[in-house]
Amino acid sequence: MATPDFVLDLRSKIGHDMLWLPGATAVVLRPAPSGNGREVLLVRRADNGQWTPVTGIVDPGEEPAVAAVRECLEEADVVAEPEVLSWVHVLPPVTYENGDVSQYVDFTFRCRYISGEPHPADGENTDARWFPLDALPEMREDMRRRVEMGASDSDVTAFVR
Repeated sequence: MATPDFVLDLRSKIGHDMLWLPGATAVVLRPAPSGNGREVLLVRRADNGQWTPVTGIVDPGEEPAVAAVRECLEEADVVAEPEVLSWVHVLPPVTYENGDVSQYVDFTFRCRYISGEPHPADGENTDARWFPLDALPEMREDMRRRVEMGASDSDVTAFVR
């Protein structure tokens, strides 16, 4: 995954120490073409081959909902509109292969599909496509939970303690 310039700048000052970062997840939904149910946009990550909703790091000064929309366009060439902040949660610390340690607070948004044909638009993914909510591919449990939270019909944000 491409590391944002501001993270590289911070890393030049703090080395591999823990870096606390905001992240955004876009659970983009649309009605299924058959008229039965809904579909969710998923991307297959180039770094590990896993299917996930669109995710990314929030840039300095950027609103998390704006980041979610930006990431959809950058990663999958899909225009989406945020509808609800579905879930706010903290992820466990991650240690990357180069020794960098980061921890993220994730803002998961339910987004409405506006336009675009999904495809891997920026090299961070090898595939991008729609899946019926009742027929998701194999996914890590935390990513499946983000999809579940984003696909919920609730308009109330969930917070994990």
